[in-house]
Amino acid sequence: MIGGDGLTPAVLKEANAALSAHGLIKIRVLGDDRAARELMYQTLANELNAAPIQHIGKLLVLWRPIPEKEKTVDEDRMPGPRDFKVLKFSKRGGQRPEVKTLRVLGNQRLTPGGQIKRAKPKMKSIKKARHD
Repeated sequence: MIGGDGLTPAVLKEANAALSAHGLIKIRVLGDDRAARELMYQTLANELNAAPIQHIGKLLVLWRPIPEKEKTVDEDRMPGPRDFKVLKFSKRGGQRPEVKTLRVLGNQRLTPGGQIKRAKPKMKSIKKARHD
């Protein structure tokens, strides 16, 4: 919203932040002078490198494509824990199955019976163990 002070650096900063986050923004101008609103509209579009979309009454609409966020790849990162839902059916037919949520860590696995097993260390051959 642009108040009685007009187009200030704080308004430009907020509009730039909103365009970076959302891409399409609406700005309401409180002044009654149409020529001043038109000048503000063109100034905003030029300063923020945005496309002027629409000017209806006291409402200004600007658009700018959202910049791509760079994802940093962390090679040291390991996969996190996974949550699984396990259904345990009753031996009697008419009851609901019991639902349990199990958290499986990176070195664990879930058996078909719903048990959590730790991954076994890789076995070395006897010949290779002698050389160490």
